[in-house]
Amino acid sequence: MPELPEVETTRSGIAPHIEQQGIEQVVVRDTRLRWPVPAELAQLAQGRTVLAVTRRAKYLLLALDNGNLIIHLGMSGSLRITQSGLPPEKHDHIDIAFAGGKCLRFRDPRRFGCLLWSQQNPLMHPLLASLGQEPLDDCFSGEYLHQRAQGRSIPVKTYIMDQHIVVGVGNIYANEALFLTGLHPLVPAKAISPQHFRQLAAAIKSVLSLAIAQGGTTLRDFVNEAGKPGYFQQALNVYGRNGQACNRCGTTIRSLRISQRSSFFCPLCQNGR
Repeated sequence: MPELPEVETTRSGIAPHIEQQGIEQVVVRDTRLRWPVPAELAQLAQGRTVLAVTRRAKYLLLALDNGNLIIHLGMSGSLRITQSGLPPEKHDHIDIAFAGGKCLRFRDPRRFGCLLWSQQNPLMHPLLASLGQEPLDDCFSGEYLHQRAQGRSIPVKTYIMDQHIVVGVGNIYANEALFLTGLHPLVPAKAISPQHFRQLAAAIKSVLSLAIAQGGTTLRDFVNEAGKPGYFQQALNVYGRNGQACNRCGTTIRSLRISQRSSFFCPLCQNGR
């Protein structure tokens, strides 16, 4: 599933091509995404201008001069810049063609993504209104994580993946941040010291920033706006490395299931709280 770094990579890739550009045509080939594509989308967007492309959590927000497009890539979706008129492939569900000859193409083989319309502030949309803090914002800190963890017995890995606490820390990045902090993924959130939470917040920022800089994570079929894979997977310390030697101490990496997600950790390096 595309996570925050993949979505941010997509945002930064498509923005220079479509910001301040006029929409010439919208073609919807299949409305059957996670939620139906609005029937009036083509009428609403045609002839309008894309003012800005921003991101909130894993949602991409296209601000038009008359409203907003809210896009989620789901499990396998992608947005690519192509030339208008390029024949679509099987899972290319939506084209947004621009006057300059470029096209923003939405592809989603599993159709778990969405493309919705909001006339009002998209941050107040029901899908976005209750989301937690952005991990790369200055206000995200160890103090914030410690405060919100009071009385919470859930494993710390589950805690930092809660989108109501902090957004965009997907499974890969949660595993990596906990390794960098030396925290076992099963430690209860309420038992973690303020010092370790400060280290964890810094690790989350670091691992997400590195992933963005390297173009996201090569995982299944994630590709960026040009259809090329990301490369962060080359730098993973624990994720997907069950049975291999820890790069730091040589101990065998282990795995377990936490909240239905595969978790990877070094039993020697990750024993702090």
